[in-house]
Amino acid sequence: MSAAPAAAPPLAVAMRGIVKRFPGVVANDGVDFDLGVGEIHALLGENGAGKSTLMNVLDGLYRPDAGEILVRGQRVEFRSPRDAIAAGLGMVHQHFALVPTQTVTENVLIGLDRPRFRIDIRRYDDEVADLAARHGLTVDPRARIWQLSVGEQQRVEILKMLYRGARILILDEPTAVLAPQEAQDLFRTLRSMVADGASVVFISHKLGEVAQIADRVTVMRRGTVTAAGVAIAGTTTAGLARLMVGRDVVETIERTPFVPGPVVLAMRDVEAESDRGLPALRGVSLEVRSGEILGVAGVAGNGQSELAQVLTGLRHCSRGSVTVNGAEIANRTPRDAISQHVAHVPEDRTGVGTAPNLSVADNLIMKTYRDAPVSRRWSIDTGAVRRFASRLRETYSIAAPTVDTEARLLSGGNLQRLILAREIESNPRLMVAVQPTRGLDVGAIVTVHRLLLDQRQTGSATILISEDLDEILALADRIAVLYEGRLVGLFSAAEADVAEIGLRMTGGTASSPAEPDTATQAVS
Repeated sequence: MSAAPAAAPPLAVAMRGIVKRFPGVVANDGVDFDLGVGEIHALLGENGAGKSTLMNVLDGLYRPDAGEILVRGQRVEFRSPRDAIAAGLGMVHQHFALVPTQTVTENVLIGLDRPRFRIDIRRYDDEVADLAARHGLTVDPRARIWQLSVGEQQRVEILKMLYRGARILILDEPTAVLAPQEAQDLFRTLRSMVADGASVVFISHKLGEVAQIADRVTVMRRGTVTAAGVAIAGTTTAGLARLMVGRDVVETIERTPFVPGPVVLAMRDVEAESDRGLPALRGVSLEVRSGEILGVAGVAGNGQSELAQVLTGLRHCSRGSVTVNGAEIANRTPRDAISQHVAHVPEDRTGVGTAPNLSVADNLIMKTYRDAPVSRRWSIDTGAVRRFASRLRETYSIAAPTVDTEARLLSGGNLQRLILAREIESNPRLMVAVQPTRGLDVGAIVTVHRLLLDQRQTGSATILISEDLDEILALADRIAVLYEGRLVGLFSAAEADVAEIGLRMTGGTASSPAEPDTATQAVS
């Protein structure tokens, strides 16, 4: 692929010679970046390449150690994101900046000069609802943030920027939790915005989406630009991946035919409520067999999070039965689920999956600290801990300086490797993996996929919950579709129709519906 820069449109943003250092790390090393008026410019790179740091500098969250920024030809010095939004520039971060106890509307209004004294909350609820409907970002303005799924929270972040009138929008992994139809709706919204003169920086690891939506692409590696302003026309996803990682990347992984084993997980008529006290799971019945990956597809907020929590002891169900190898785990504790060898890769890596301020070693022993050789009666054998953690660090290629490094200092891909290492080493009978590759670069995604398929080969049963339909199709043996907490479809992956699955994910009715029980029997 030729990396010759394309002819650039008039510039909305010009970043020149940006340098940003952190202790022991140069995150941006003399970076140049241009964003044209009325264009969508994709920013690519592996986890830790410096993309988010560069955009945090542009958004005013970080101040550069060197370099300059021009917005519409004027030199600017943003001291905070508030300065950036005043200049018409806003960023939607991959890790959200929302107040969990406040409503959607209250979060949208935070930091604004109006209203000053008295809030007519119903009026602003209506304004936010209208804005959401106009851009296809469905969310309840009156819901509190802690009651929303990750995908719904991301929509709130986008609404915050749109409500403030941002004309330069930075989107960090905006489609990570969207169904294909929703992603296309977002693309239409972005195209409408840029046609009206807005500009968008699109950070994503989904190279197919980048090829579809972007006008130009800039690639970063290890804090520097390796390809600047390359025209998307005529490029390939393989070429983009090569620019990102400096080598050819295998994007498809061989999956051996599924040989059904005995039933590991059996769910019968499971019902559960959401944090808002509303029905989240409605009579869900499923079976997953040894050596099988069952992909659960659905738009964020349709019961997937609650399903994972019921299976791992984090949420009680109001009705039904959940057994793992015949042992009942419904309405038990997470420790009871762990005792039945249930592993959990949660969607929230920092809040649920790890203790960010603890070391890599401490995070790796979270499921084994009671067991020999780590446990020595009433104490922990620190030497055994270091040997165990060092072995996992090497086996799973966790890029950390030492096992004493705090987990919060790891990139997203390495944090996910840490979680997978800990869960896989517990010899799971059932693996519950939720959004396992969200926000990861193409190399890290391939690694995670291989690990999940390796688990399948060991005879473990796997529940793969993902809003990335391509990921489910690549890994799953069967696909279950959830909509409003109900199982609305169950398909063999080999015969799955993407259009039909996408239709069911959004509440549509298939032309020839099949009963879930029938589908289960046909595949099992």
